[in-house]
Amino acid sequence: MEDRAIALERQFIERVLAQDFEDIGEGWDHKQLGLSDADFLGLFESQLKSRLLDLESRRMRARNQGFYTIGSSGHEGNAAYALATRPTDMAFLHYRSAAFMIERGRQVPGETQLWDMLLSFSASSDDPISGGRHKVLGSKRLFIPPQTSTIASHLPKAVGAALSIPLTDRLAIEANMPKDSIVVCNFGDASANHASAQTAINAACWTAYQQVPLPLLFVCEDNGIGISTRTPKGWITANFSQRPGLKYFYCDGRDLLDTYRVGKQAADYARKHRKPVFLHVRTVRLMGHAGSDAEIAYMKKDYILQNEAQDPLLVSAQQLIEAKLLTPQGVIDLYHELKARITAIAMEVIHRPKLQTVEQAMASIIPPKLVPSKLAASQAPMLSEAAFNKLMCADKLSLDKPVHMGKLINLTLTELMGRHDNIVVCGEDVGKKGGVYHVTSRLVERFGPNRVINTLLDETSILGLAIGMAHNGILPIPEIQFLAYVHNAEDQIRGEAATLSFFSNGQFTNPMVIRIAGLGYQKGFGGHFHNDNSFTLFRDIPGLILACPSNGEDAMAMLRECVRLAQEEQRVVIFLEPIALYMTRDLHETGDNLWAGQYLPQANAPRLAYGELGQYGNGKDLCIISYGNGYYLSRQAEKILSEQGIGVTVIDLRYLAPLNEAGIAEKARDCRHILIVDECRRSGSVSEAIITSLHEQLGDLCPPMARITAEDCFIPLADAATLPLPVRDTIVEAALALVKGELTAQAAKAARSAVTREKQS
Repeated sequence: MEDRAIALERQFIERVLAQDFEDIGEGWDHKQLGLSDADFLGLFESQLKSRLLDLESRRMRARNQGFYTIGSSGHEGNAAYALATRPTDMAFLHYRSAAFMIERGRQVPGETQLWDMLLSFSASSDDPISGGRHKVLGSKRLFIPPQTSTIASHLPKAVGAALSIPLTDRLAIEANMPKDSIVVCNFGDASANHASAQTAINAACWTAYQQVPLPLLFVCEDNGIGISTRTPKGWITANFSQRPGLKYFYCDGRDLLDTYRVGKQAADYARKHRKPVFLHVRTVRLMGHAGSDAEIAYMKKDYILQNEAQDPLLVSAQQLIEAKLLTPQGVIDLYHELKARITAIAMEVIHRPKLQTVEQAMASIIPPKLVPSKLAASQAPMLSEAAFNKLMCADKLSLDKPVHMGKLINLTLTELMGRHDNIVVCGEDVGKKGGVYHVTSRLVERFGPNRVINTLLDETSILGLAIGMAHNGILPIPEIQFLAYVHNAEDQIRGEAATLSFFSNGQFTNPMVIRIAGLGYQKGFGGHFHNDNSFTLFRDIPGLILACPSNGEDAMAMLRECVRLAQEEQRVVIFLEPIALYMTRDLHETGDNLWAGQYLPQANAPRLAYGELGQYGNGKDLCIISYGNGYYLSRQAEKILSEQGIGVTVIDLRYLAPLNEAGIAEKARDCRHILIVDECRRSGSVSEAIITSLHEQLGDLCPPMARITAEDCFIPLADAATLPLPVRDTIVEAALALVKGELTAQAAKAARSAVTREKQS
C-alpha cells in the first residue's frame, strides 16, 4: 500500500484543485460566527502548518535528523478552540495539539512557532521549551506547560490549576493567571478511559456539584481509536454527557467553523459560570499513530481510505473557497509556500547545537532558585508577638512545656501559614477532623476552608490539586494519610511534579511540600496500607527531596526548611512523618520525656539547614547510622552499649534523598566500626546506598561495616507487627557482634604476631 503520508499530500492537492469535497461541513458563515476574514485565513494557515510539520517530521526521521513522528494529522481542528480561548488561559495539551499551539502563537506578537517546533523535532538544545530534552508542546509566554503524558496524567493537575484561579482571587494573593482565566485540558478518547482521566473528571464534578468555582474546559478529541484499539461507538457521549456538575458540548472537529462555534460557547460557559465543561470533539486520525505505525496491520484498506476522505484540511479548504477568500489554486499555492518555508527551516535547525554532556542534560533537574526580586516577595516577615499569640491562643498550654512530634508539627504548620499567606493545606480529613492523627488540628478554624481544603478520598486528585495550584502562585502542602496510599498516585509525583522543571528547562516549576504519614512500628495495625515500611519509590526520582524527621524538635526545624526549599528554591519535597513517633514522649523509661520537645517560634529557633546530619555522642568504637524510628531505637541501644563500655556515635540522616554522602563519610571515618540500622526492607533500602557510598568515599580506609534491616516482608497485625522489623535488642546484638567480632580478630592477630616473634628469637 502506498505510503500514507505521500498519499495524503497527493490527495489533498488533487481534490482541492478538482474541488472534489465530501459533504461534511455544516455551511456556517464565518462572519456570522464573529470571525474576521483574517482570522479565518489564519486558522487555516495554522492547520496547514501543523500538517506540514507532521510530514516534515517524517522526512527528518527518515534522514535521521529528527526523532519524533507522533503527529496531529486529523486533529487540526483544535486550532479553532485555541482561537476561542485566550493566550492567558493555561493549557495542558496532549501530543496531537500542534495546531492549537501554532494558533495560540499567532495571537501573541513575537512568536516563532515553526522555528521553535522544528528545533524540538531535531532535539536541539536551542529548543526554547525543553532545551533539547524532549519533543514537547510548551511555551512560557503562551501559558502552556510542557506535557509528555500520553495517558492523561495531566488532567488531575488541570483540575488543580482551574480551582486555583478563583481561589487566589478569594485569598487576594498574587497569581500567575488573570482572575478571569480558564484552564484548557485536552486528551484523546482512549486516554479518557485511563484512571488519571476518570479521577480528574470525577474530582471536577464532585467539586462543581458542591458549587465550588472551577473554570475548566476538558476537551476530548475523539478519533475513535487508541493506537489499534477501537473506542466503542457512542462511548464518550454515553460516559460523559450526563455527568452531574459537568456541562457537555459536542462539535465536529473536522469542521473548523463548527469547532470554533461550539468551542467558543464551551469556553464562554466555563468563563462565565466558573464551572467545568466537557467539549467532545469528533476527529479523525490520519497517517497512523506515529511514523512507525503501519495501520494496514490492523485496519482494512477501505477504512483507512474512508478516514483520509474526511481530512479536515479538505473541509476547511472548501469553506474558504465557498467564502471566496481563496481560490482552489490559491489554497495549493499557500500550501506549497508554507511547505517550502518549513523545509528550509528544517534544513537550518539540524545544524543547531545538541546536548553534548551529562551536565547539560541534567542542568534543569533541579529548578533555578528565585531571582532576588521574586525571592524578596517570597520571604514573609516573622510574625509579631501579638499575631503569634493570637494564632496560638487555643494552644497556649502547649507552648511552655515539652510536647510530642505531632503537636510540634501542628504548631509549626500554624506559624508557617501565618507567615505565608500563599500556603494552602489540602487532603482528606485535614479540615474539622484535623487529619487522622490530628496533625492539622485547628488549622481550618484559624485560616478558613479556602486555605485548609478537605478533598475527596483520592490521592491522585490530592496530588493533582497540589501540582495545579503550584502553577498559579500557591504553595501547597498536601497530606497523604498513609505512605502506602501514595502508591495509588505515585505518577503524579514521578511523572508530573518532578519532571516539570526538567522538560521545561527550568521555566516551569510546581514547588510543594507533600506531607506523608508512614513507616512501621504502629501497634495494633497490620497490612501494608497502615504499616508500610518502604519509601523506595521516592529514592529514584531525580530532583526530589525526601525528608524524614525522627523527633519533634527536628520536625519543627525541618518543616520550616522544607517550606523554604519549596518557596525560595522551587523544589518538590516529600516530608515523611513516622506515625509511631507522633505521640512518643519517652526514650528510655516512662516519664523521662526525653523524646518530647518544646516549641520555639522561628524567630528564636536555630535553623536546621537542608542536608545537615544529626549526631548524638562522640564515641569512636561504633558509629550507628539511622533515621526515623531506627534512630529512636538506636538511641535506646546506645545507652545499653555505653553501659558495656562501648563508645557510640549515633547519626540521624534526616534527609534520605538525596543523601549527604560526604557528610556521612566525614562523621563515620574516625569510628572503628559502622552499623547501619534501616527500618525499611532489606531489598531496595537506603542502607544499600549508604554501604555503597561509604566504600566509594572511604575506600581502603573504610572500617568494618554491617547493617540491620527489616525483612523483605509485609507487616503483620498486632504484636507480630514488629517481628520483621529491627528492635532495640536486635540492634544491640548486631552492634556487639560487629564490635566484639572485630576485637576477637585483632586479639588473634596479636597472638599470632607474638608467636612469630618468639620463633624468630
